[in-house]
Amino acid sequence: MAEHDPPQTKAEWRSALRARRSGVSPETREREARALTDAIAALPMVRPGVSVGCYVPFGPEPGSLAMLDVLFDAGARVLLPIVPTGRGPLDWAVYDGPDSLATGPLPGLLEPAGARLGPTTIADARVVLTPAVGVDEHAVRLGRGAGYYDQSLPFTTPGTDLIAIVRDDELVRQLPAEPHDVRTTAALTPEQGLIPLPR
Repeated sequence: MAEHDPPQTKAEWRSALRARRSGVSPETREREARALTDAIAALPMVRPGVSVGCYVPFGPEPGSLAMLDVLFDAGARVLLPIVPTGRGPLDWAVYDGPDSLATGPLPGLLEPAGARLGPTTIADARVVLTPAVGVDEHAVRLGRGAGYYDQSLPFTTPGTDLIAIVRDDELVRQLPAEPHDVRTTAALTPEQGLIPLPR
């Protein structure tokens, strides 16, 4: 691929978007994390007693632990993923505050330390907030490439809000799509907030 050519494959898109993300300053990351927390607090579908799938931001992923706390403080049942040791779908456990997190098998990745509830537990969630490297205007989500969410999102219940959290410049016009891709229902960005997407 020539330097001026736009990305074409998923691998090229991942490389380009990750490079852009790695250049974001700590100050910008912190500002955007606060904005995302505020946007999550304003989601109308997050109510006391509702199960919400979320994640602990890892490395340069947008967001912070404050996202989890704002959901927890709203009375939601917050489900966090546990990465399997091999290939396969994510397991899930309940977030009960910062003290309920422990370092997982991946260095630097925090996971819930509580009882594992199984991969199908995500079917309980009314809302699932997912990490993404990018998402496009047609609701195609681009993950890190391990396939964990591709194998996990099919367990969600029809009608669940599937929201990909990305930076504003990671919402792009079109990404490569494959038949197994589970489309999101919306993107959530620091500047624009919740952006419904056609599926």
